[in-house]
This record gives sequence, structure tokens and C-alpha cells, in this order.
Amino acid sequence: MMRWRAPAWPSVPARSGVGSGSRGAVLAALSAAVLWGTIGTAQELGAPSAAPASVAAVRSLGGGVLLLAVLLVAGRGPRLRAAVTRAPLALLAAAAAITVFQLGYLTSVRAVGVALGTLVSIGSAPVVAGLLAALAGRPPGRRWALATLATVVGAALLLVGGGSSGAGQDPGPLGVLAGLVAGTAYGTYTTVSSRVLAAGADGASTVALTFLGAGVLLAPVLVVGELSWLATAPGATAAVWLIVATTALGYVLFARGLAGLDAPTVTTLTLAEPLAAALLAVAVVGERLDLVSWSGAGGLVLGLVLVGGRPAGRRGR
Repeated sequence: MMRWRAPAWPSVPARSGVGSGSRGAVLAALSAAVLWGTIGTAQELGAPSAAPASVAAVRSLGGGVLLLAVLLVAGRGPRLRAAVTRAPLALLAAAAAITVFQLGYLTSVRAVGVALGTLVSIGSAPVVAGLLAALAGRPPGRRWALATLATVVGAALLLVGGGSSGAGQDPGPLGVLAGLVAGTAYGTYTTVSSRVLAAGADGASTVALTFLGAGVLLAPVLVVGELSWLATAPGATAAVWLIVATTALGYVLFARGLAGLDAPTVTTLTLAEPLAAALLAVAVVGERLDLVSWSGAGGLVLGLVLVGGRPAGRRGR
């Protein structure tokens, strides 16, 4: 399969899951999680008054349009058409899933706070991806289960111990349920996107079409929402970063990870996101982590090493 060699975006090779390709997929997934970990800090510094739903809409539509434009300029129109023809229903499902994830995650964070909302939404996603893989006859294995347990527990200690600020108004069942919906949607997005790539679709094209679809679904937010934050220099800078780095580049890297690893493994690796967010909050925002948070960070690192350092050629084991 031909590789997309445009310098601005990484290409997505065919699945091998073997040797250095697998290590590259691990690095790509971790890099995506690190980029996603900057979202909270970017929003806090650039658009503290912006409604989360409007930020999500700008990210989705902007990232999809940007990637689509880059691909068309690079002459990748045939790959875009191929992605649509090879897995049209899966692309629609991916767009719907990532839309539900963003809305569910934002609702959960608003209702129960950043710590619990992030834990439920992000922490439940690997479990959902693992269950979907098991239902498809490809159970991820004991090593993945141990790694996922370590990362989820580590994330819980990191967030509850002070690695994420912002208490919710009422930690009731609605916010937790919204987080579970978000986690289910994210695990579904990962699984569906993995199948799109397995059908031979190009990774960058898949991401462009998925987020373009999500942006269209979220377009009503841009019509009725407050967007004055985009007219300020900090807000515009934050929007550019969120569109280019955390959406376009981040999800292309995520697709690169899916091209070489199974969906449960990649979803577990993205639990590096709360770790990156916490460390960035310490370095940039000035927050402090207590002993519990640092213990959680250690558990997260242990889980990531377990799932990312498995023997090459044994996918999900």
C-alpha cells in the first residue's frame, strides 16, 4: 500500500503489529494522548469563559476541514473517496461515536467535576474496547487486563489526589451516567475506526472524514452558542492549537496507533492523557500534586509500560 508522505502529517502503514512497526504504533498512541492532555490547559489559558460544547464544535469542524484541505492540496482525493466507498457505514458510526463522546464527556465534567468526569469517561473506554474485542472473538488477554487495571487505578489516584482541579456541583448519578456513555462511545469509536483501517482506508482520510462528520453534527452549537472568545488573541491562539495539534495531528497519530495495534491496547495507552494533563498543570498552571497523586502517576506509568512493552507480534497479549 502506498504511503502518504506529506511532511506535515504522519502516514498510516498497513497493519503488521510486528517489530519496530509495533513500537512506532505505541509511540504514536502515546504522543496522541500527550497532545490531548494539553486540552484543559489550552482552554484554561486561552478561553476560560468559553462553553465547553462550543470548544468541542470548533475543534471537530476545524480539525476535519483542516485535514480535508491538506489532503486535497496534497492530491489525496482518491484516498478520501476510497475511505468512503470501503467503509461508509463505519465512518458514519465513527463520526456519531466521537460526537457522543465529546458531549457525554463535557456533560459529565460539568456535572461531577473534572476529576470524576475524566476518570469515568476515559477510564471506562478501555474496558468497553476490550469487551467489544472479546465479543468479536479477539479477547485482548491477561497482560492487557493487568495493564488496564494499573492505569485505571493510577488515574483514579492521580485525579482524586489532586491532579485535576475543579469540583462539580453535584456528584450524582446523571453525571456518572454521562461519563459512562462517553466511555462507551469512545471505546466504540476506537473499535469502529480500527475496522475502517483494517478495510484498507487511509488513516488521515478516515480522521478527516470522521471529524468533518462530527463537526457537522455539532454545527448547531456554533449557531446558538457564544463564540466571542474566538475574537480574542488568547482565544484564537487556543483554537488554532486545539484544531491543529489536539484534533488534526492528535487523531492522525491515534489512527497510526490503531494501524499497528488492536483497539483495546490503543485505548489503554490513551490513559496517558490524564498523566500528561496533570504534569502540564504542575509545570504551566502552577498546581501541586500530593503523595497520592504521585503514587497514581507511578501506577499509570507502570500500566503503560506493561501494555506498551508487550512482546512484538503478540497483539493484545
